[in-house]
Amino acid sequence: MVNRWLVHREAPSPNRDERALPISMVVLHYTGMQTGEEALQRLCDPDAKVSAHYLIDEDGTVVRLVPEEKRAWHAGKSYWRGITDVNSASVGIELVNPGHEWGYRAFTGAQMDALLPLLADIVERHGIARADVVGHSDIAPARKEDPGELFDWPRLARLRLALPVPKARMLLLYDNPGAFYLALERFGYDISDGRAAVRAFERRWRPDRITGEIDGQLGGILFELLLERDMGRAR
Repeated sequence: MVNRWLVHREAPSPNRDERALPISMVVLHYTGMQTGEEALQRLCDPDAKVSAHYLIDEDGTVVRLVPEEKRAWHAGKSYWRGITDVNSASVGIELVNPGHEWGYRAFTGAQMDALLPLLADIVERHGIARADVVGHSDIAPARKEDPGELFDWPRLARLRLALPVPKARMLLLYDNPGAFYLALERFGYDISDGRAAVRAFERRWRPDRITGEIDGQLGGILFELLLERDMGRAR
């Protein structure tokens, strides 16, 4: 159970059911709505059929919506490293942010300051690997963009709460796009929409340039990530 001091208030959502898998992932989202109150109402609306375990407002307030032992409905149709029922295998955390539709902006310092200890607590209790702390766009590349290119993944990485972006020691052009897609799938992504998968990979690992096009820098980054995974250094 999460430490009580990490949660400021409870707003139980009816949108939950039983898990079918042990917890092995954390999925980070932005709410993509104009206000935090609007997002909270939707996450607790039985007709909306969406929820998350935690909601972090822009002032740093952490609201628990669904107990971790229950399955929240935050991931939708998604995939990560062979898991298709991501809701069963994950803890979902929503960060209040209007998102790309309503004026996407950087996440506040108060939000990040609240997220870090919460995430550290979840990761430690469940033994979650750094590679399995992911964004919604990683698990649903054809549908989602959140938490987006402004999310501070490097700060999480410095605290060993997510993988750092590796330095591409060489430009690596795969023989053909299919070879890159297969390598991307091997790392964990759904490649059924190849261009969307590339954009999701860029958004997470090269957020300053998102083109949807495969290039040597992306190939080099992906090679380093796979090498780290194969050498057992991705936990």
